[in-house]
Amino acid sequence: MSMMSEFRDFAMRGNVVDMAVGIVIGGAFGKIVSSFVSDVLMPPIGLALGGVDFSDLAMTLQEASGEVAAVTLNYGSFIQTVIDFIIIAFAIFMVIKAMNSMKKKEEEAPAAPPKPSAEESLLTEIRDLLKRD
Repeated sequence: MSMMSEFRDFAMRGNVVDMAVGIVIGGAFGKIVSSFVSDVLMPPIGLALGGVDFSDLAMTLQEASGEVAAVTLNYGSFIQTVIDFIIIAFAIFMVIKAMNSMKKKEEEAPAAPPKPSAEESLLTEIRDLLKRD
């Protein structure tokens, strides 16, 4: 089997395709959450804290000199990224929790009793014949 056909077989398996779709949707979801945090959630929080814009929060480590830009520690952006992560992690937790509960319900469904073995069927037949006599 050539390397290309092995790769095609690998890539076309259901799990790999599902994973690729999940990554694409996850990336889009991450952008939505980032926009939500920076454009919807953080402005009211900043306003409540006295008009603070979190994206501008930074600590200057070294002032700009000449053509060299200032070195800053942008902790406001870090705070926004942490909030993004918490929201995404919670959403993933809720999805996995829902999937696990659905899986658990499937496992709890009563299974049909197993068919008796050939030996048991013959013994039952013999018993029934003996009862008739």
